[in-house]
Parts: sequence; structure tokens; C-alpha cells
Amino acid sequence: MAAFPNVRAVVLLLLMCVLQRGEAIWLSLPATGTKCVSEEIQSNVVVLADYVVISDDHVHSVPTISAKVTSPYGNTVHHQENVTNGQFAFTTTEGGNYLACFWGGSQNTGAGDISINIDWKTGIAAKDWDSVARKEKIEGVELELRKLEGAVEAIHDNLLYLKNREAEMRTVSEKTNARVAWYSIVSLGVCILVSVLQIWYLKLYFQKKKLI
Repeated sequence: MAAFPNVRAVVLLLLMCVLQRGEAIWLSLPATGTKCVSEEIQSNVVVLADYVVISDDHVHSVPTISAKVTSPYGNTVHHQENVTNGQFAFTTTEGGNYLACFWGGSQNTGAGDISINIDWKTGIAAKDWDSVARKEKIEGVELELRKLEGAVEAIHDNLLYLKNREAEMRTVSEKTNARVAWYSIVSLGVCILVSVLQIWYLKLYFQKKKLI
């Protein structure tokens, strides 16, 4: 029985080390500007985020904002205007940088900056483990092991994604190097051809002038 707390502590420690990131972001949004946050996410990953305007001004109404989230290929996955808070949740279908942009709403009357809190979660950090525990009737160490299993699977998928990206980048690099090599060969050939033509022209010129 004495070993049980130690096992749980180890499981929790490992879980904390391998869980995908879930982070809170604070943005100070200018009244007439736009600010964006982005994250590189692989395909088939759950993304969940909440955002809310933080205001200490109890005299004026809470300023509104507009939000837009786009995929790496420019597809809009979330768009809201003139709100004080919102949420977006989706499963990625494209791998790459997902961009979330925020700007002041058109109904704002103040000229000050707007503070926004964003709670951004991806992957296993966005999973509702309470629902999983109730549905599968698991708790305690079993639940923590289930979380750990999910985290390991997420890390494995992420490693495969990074491996594929590395292979793509290597292929692009090899193609670029090959093109540069061919360009260098062609440039050298053009230089040699121009030099030969110049010598031939100068020879004809001097022969015509009877200098040689």
C-alpha cells in the first residue's frame, strides 16, 4: 500500500512531462490595430481555445473584438465580430501554421488598448478527460495511465509528423541544390560560348583591318 502514492506520483510526473501544450496567452490589442498568434499543428489534431476581453473600466461598457482563425491554406475555421468573448474548437485537416487574429470591434468608442486572455489547447490537452472517466467508469491511477497512453500516442504522431516534414524539407533542399548546380553549369557554358564568340569576332575584325 505504501508504494501506491509513489506510483501515482511517478505517473503524474511523466504525464506532466509528455502532455502536449495548453497555454494561456495575454494580448494587448491596440484600438485600431490587429494582433495575431499562431501555432504549427499537424493534421488530425483537436484544437480548443477560449478568448475573453478583460476590462477594469467599470464606467464604460466592455469593448468588443473580432476574431478570425485561418488554416495554413487560408481556409477560415472560425470568425466572429463584435463580441466580448468566444470559443473555437475544431479538428485540423491540414498540417502547418494555424493563425488566430484579433482586432477591435467597430462598436468601440474608447481609444485605449484592449486586453485579451486566450486559453489555447491542442492535442491531448484539449481532451475532456472528465467525460472519458464518466463514460468508461475509470478513475485514479487508471485514468492517469489512460492520459499517459494518449500523450505517448500524441508524441508518436508528432514525431512521425516531424519526420515527414524533415523528409519534405530534405527533398526540397536536394531539388534546390540540383537546380543551382544546373544553373551554374549553364551559366559557365554561356560564359565560355560568349568568350569564344568574342575571340572569333575580334579575330575577324583584326583580319579585316589587316592587323594580323
